[in-house]
Amino acid sequence: MTFPAKHISISINKTVEDVYRFASDPFNLPKWAAGLSGSIKKEGTDWIADSPMGKVKVKFADPNSFGVLDHRVTLPSGVEVYVPLRAVANDNGSEVIFTLFRLPDVSDQHFMEDAQMVERDLKKLKDILER
Repeated sequence: MTFPAKHISISINKTVEDVYRFASDPFNLPKWAAGLSGSIKKEGTDWIADSPMGKVKVKFADPNSFGVLDHRVTLPSGVEVYVPLRAVANDNGSEVIFTLFRLPDVSDQHFMEDAQMVERDLKKLKDILER
C-alpha cells in the first residue's frame, strides 16, 4: 500500500550547503517550522519539540553531504510519521522539497491545511535565508 503524496517545494537563493547547514540544525526549527516546533530541546539522545499536537519526539537523518533533511516524528499517540525533506542544488541556489503523505483517516480539508502549513514553513525558511 502507498499513501497519496504531495510534493511542496520552494526555490531559495542560497547555496545548498547554506540551506542544509541552517535547516539541519534542530535549534533552528522554531525559527521556521511552526508546524513542528514551538520550541525544541535535547533530552538525552532524543529531541523533544512542542507542536500543535503536544510534545513530539523528532529523530533527524544523520549528517550527510546529500542535502537529506528527513526526519521521523513520534506523535503523543505513539504514531510515527516519516517526513521526507531535501535540499538540492538549483544552479547557484537551492530547491527545498517536502513530501507530504496523506495518512489514512485524514480528510481532504485537513490534508489541504497541512499542505498550506508546510508552504508557510518553507516560505519562512526562504525569508530567513535570503535576508
